[in-house]
Amino acid sequence: MGDNFEDVDAGAESTFVGNQTGTFLVVGFPGFPYPDGLVPGTTYYWRIDEVNDSEPNSPWKGKIWSFSIPPKTAYLPDPIDGAEFVDLGATLNWTPGFGAKLHTVYLGDSFEDVNNAGGGSPQGAATYKPANPLESEKVYYWRVDEFDAFETHKGDVWAFTTPGAVGNPQPANGAVDVQMNATLNWTAAETATSHELYFGADAEAVDSATNASPEYIGPRALGAESYDPGGLGWHDSYAWRVDEVYPTETVKGLVWTFTTADFILVDDFESYNDVDPPDPNSNRIFDKWVDGFGTTTNGALVGNDLPPYAEQTVVHGGAQSMPYLYDNNLKTSEATLTLVYPRDWTTAGVTRLSLWFRGASDNAAERMFVALNDTAAVYHDDASVTQMTGWNNWIIDLSATGGFADQGVDLANVNTITIGFGTKNSPAAGGSGKMYFDDIRLYR
Repeated sequence: MGDNFEDVDAGAESTFVGNQTGTFLVVGFPGFPYPDGLVPGTTYYWRIDEVNDSEPNSPWKGKIWSFSIPPKTAYLPDPIDGAEFVDLGATLNWTPGFGAKLHTVYLGDSFEDVNNAGGGSPQGAATYKPANPLESEKVYYWRVDEFDAFETHKGDVWAFTTPGAVGNPQPANGAVDVQMNATLNWTAAETATSHELYFGADAEAVDSATNASPEYIGPRALGAESYDPGGLGWHDSYAWRVDEVYPTETVKGLVWTFTTADFILVDDFESYNDVDPPDPNSNRIFDKWVDGFGTTTNGALVGNDLPPYAEQTVVHGGAQSMPYLYDNNLKTSEATLTLVYPRDWTTAGVTRLSLWFRGASDNAAERMFVALNDTAAVYHDDASVTQMTGWNNWIIDLSATGGFADQGVDLANVNTITIGFGTKNSPAAGGSGKMYFDDIRLYR
C-alpha cells in the first residue's frame, strides 16, 4: 500500500505491509500501518496478492485498488476550474474540505486580488450566489477558504469565463493524443481589438509569462486566431494562453494545456461527415477512401448508402469507424486513401503500422492486404482473416523482410494507403462480406 501507483504495482519494499490470513486491514491508527493517520488530500493505492505455497503458480498478483482522503481545502468546484462561458446568473458550488465548518468566498476579475484577499465574511453553506449578476466577456477568479474550528485552510484559486470572452481553444483544454502537426486555434473575445499569444512546455511558465518571456509568441491581429507551432514533440505536454487586448487594458487569459500522442495518426475516421457536395464543408468517407463504385474490376464499397455515411455503432475508438463491403467474384476489392499527412513514415522514429479491424464468422474467407503507393502489398498471416470476430489489431513492421521497404517503397514519401481483399492484381473467384476498420496509426 502506498501513495504511488508505480511503487505498489512493482511491489516496492516500502509498500509491503505484511502477510496475513484475515481479509481486512486497519490503517491510520497507532499500532497499525500509517500510525500518524492518513493524509488529507492524498490518494492511496493498495494490492492484495493471494498466496498458496502448495500451488506452483502462487502467488497470484492482485489488481490495484485505490481510495482518496478528502483534502481540508475546498474541492470539486462548480463551475469547474477553467470552465468557459458560464451563465451570468450562475451560483458557485464546491465540496467542503474535510471537517470544514465555515467557508469564506472571494470572487473577482484579478487573480492577484483574489489570491491575496483576506478578511472575508464566513458562511455556513457550501454555495455562493453573487449579489449582482456576473458581467459578460470576463475572466473571473474565485477562492474558498475552509475553517474547521481549529484553523483556516486557504483554498486554490479557480477560474472561469463568461459569454463573450476568449475561448473555444483547439486543441481543447486538457486534450490528449493531439497530433504533432496540430495548429492552435481560438475564438476571439467579442470586443477585443487584438491578441497576445503565449506558448510553451511548462504551464506555470506560460501562466506567469510576460511579453519579455521566451513563451511570448507575439501579437495576433483580430481575424488571425490561429498559430502553427511548427511541429510538436512526441508525447509531450504543452500550455498556451491568449490575452485579449482592449483600448484601455489587456485582459490575461486562462492557461490551456494539451498532450501530444505517442503515435502518428493516419486515419481515425472521426473527421468524416454527412454533408453532400457541392457544400464546401463536405467530407464524406467514400470521397476520401476511393473504392470500386462504378467499376467492374474492384469489388470494394466503403461507407453507408445513406447518412450516417461512416459507421457510428460498431466502433473501436471515438465515434466513427469505416464500414467496408467486399465482393471478390472474379475481382479484387480495394479502397485507397491519398495521404496529405503523414507522408513521411520514418519521422519520429516510427517503425510500425497499426490498424484495427473487425470481421464476421459468416464472411467469405479472403486474404487481406495493405498496400502503399499502389505497389507494395503486405498480407495478413491468416488467410481467413475476414472471419475474425471482435476488434483485432494488425501490426505491420514497416521494415520487415519482404515488406514495404523491400518492395521498393520509399517510407519517407508515402502517397497512398490501400486496404484490400484477395490477391492484388490477380482477380479470382471469391466471395463477399463486410468488414470494419478503425484507428490506423504509426508507432515507434
